[in-house]
Amino acid sequence: MKHQLPPLPYDYGALEPHVDARTMQLHHDKHHATYVEKLNTALEKYPDLQQRSATWLLTHLDEVPQAARTAVRNNAGGHLNHSMYWRAMAPKGGGAPRGALSDAIARDFGTFAKFKAQFDEAGEKLFGSGWVWLARTKDSGKLVILTTPGHDNPVMQGHFPIVVNDVWEHAYYLKHQNRRPEFLEGWWLVANWQEAARRFDHAEKSGDLEFEEEGALQDA
Repeated sequence: MKHQLPPLPYDYGALEPHVDARTMQLHHDKHHATYVEKLNTALEKYPDLQQRSATWLLTHLDEVPQAARTAVRNNAGGHLNHSMYWRAMAPKGGGAPRGALSDAIARDFGTFAKFKAQFDEAGEKLFGSGWVWLARTKDSGKLVILTTPGHDNPVMQGHFPIVVNDVWEHAYYLKHQNRRPEFLEGWWLVANWQEAARRFDHAEKSGDLEFEEEGALQDA
């Protein structure tokens, strides 16, 4: 069993002009592919871990041998986060959430506009490379905005990720250069609320951190 790079669920240029085709190609085919390759390399000496999902690895790092732990943390995180990220966007995305997710956002942030403003502010203020998330907390079920450095994921804190945006420079620099706020603002036009609602529904009904992430683990 080996981790494999999932295909993009749309063409490279499908999110233009908000995310350019060249960035998507490099981001998916080079950056994400490298995390998958390095994760498989890190697991080569540990056949009992090769069958484990990226989510399992991140939530059981204490069971990963110390010699491989940092590589597994970084690359399983890079693999899982990017697998979520591609599906967090859609060519006909944008708009606003509906139904139960919309109600939960209103409950915990007041309005959708306030949520967006806080999400963008968190992404803008994150120092260095990382991710910004909307997550359902483990204990209370409340929705919160989180940022994680590197390729850490809210599942490592027991929280369930609902929405994610990538604020590593390679996600936006070819088009937006150092203008991260510009990228964050435009990203809402491709946000996939159908996928976010699917994730929220899973979190509400099961609370299980394991979720079907496309391409997370496949037969080699």
